[in-house]
Amino acid sequence: MSQKNICSMTGYGKGTAEMDGRKLTIELKSVNHRFLDLFMRFSRQFNFAEDQVRKQIGEKINRGHIDIFLQYEDYREKRSELVLDTGLLESYLEKARELKWKGCIDNFGNAEILENRDLVKVEPIEDDENILKDLVKEACDKAIDELLLMRKTEGAILVADITDKIESLEVHINAIAKRSPQIIEEYREKLQTRVKELLEGVEVDDTRIAQEIVFFIDKINIDEEITRLRSHIKHYDELLSTGGNIGKSLDFLTQELLRETNTIGSKINDSIAIKHVLKMKTIIEMIREQVQNIE
Repeated sequence: MSQKNICSMTGYGKGTAEMDGRKLTIELKSVNHRFLDLFMRFSRQFNFAEDQVRKQIGEKINRGHIDIFLQYEDYREKRSELVLDTGLLESYLEKARELKWKGCIDNFGNAEILENRDLVKVEPIEDDENILKDLVKEACDKAIDELLLMRKTEGAILVADITDKIESLEVHINAIAKRSPQIIEEYREKLQTRVKELLEGVEVDDTRIAQEIVFFIDKINIDEEITRLRSHIKHYDELLSTGGNIGKSLDFLTQELLRETNTIGSKINDSIAIKHVLKMKTIIEMIREQVQNIE
């Protein structure tokens, strides 16, 4: 089986962007999920960027739960400024003039004004949102690219493992298909022997025995199940060769493989065949766990 552009839903990506003394880093941590489920871990300062990040991720990723972390560092030399309450200052000055008129010494100068925390406050300079948007976009694109690369690498590993398991599954399917005629023949011999033991000396109706054999064959016939199993495996090969977002399709096929295997197990009362059925169920369960990680 070959594979093309098949991604795991598990991965990690990190992207960093810098501009004018600012540094912004975005980290993406992804695990499997039925749909695309994004969880933002942003400070309130970056609430405006959530829709932008959702759009960027949604354009390249279809499934998976992704935790998104944003870290912002501001190294600008001028990040804050002194803000003077001019209205309140005018009131102070007016009172100072009244006190002076009453003979008080006027010592209300610049130093006193700048030290007065009611009049002068240190406030951060509001950041340029357009610059922040550019930083978010660049960092997010880098993080997505790194995440996709890891998801593709993990996807190739998953497909290789699934391929090995499918090939093992085929071995057991072929063994059961080969064993099926032997089961019928062994039943025929046991039935004839048992009848002769019970009816020793009595003429046996071969037609009646033949009818019993036909009934048994119909009861344990697994040709349809074997055919469907092989068809599902062929479909697996087609999906893996086509690539893309095939996780849901593979999950459905895996359920069908298990259903057909269970049907075979319920039909065949043969210890050798049952051993193969049990091994098949184990393999299919392992395949199912791997398939659930494919996008």
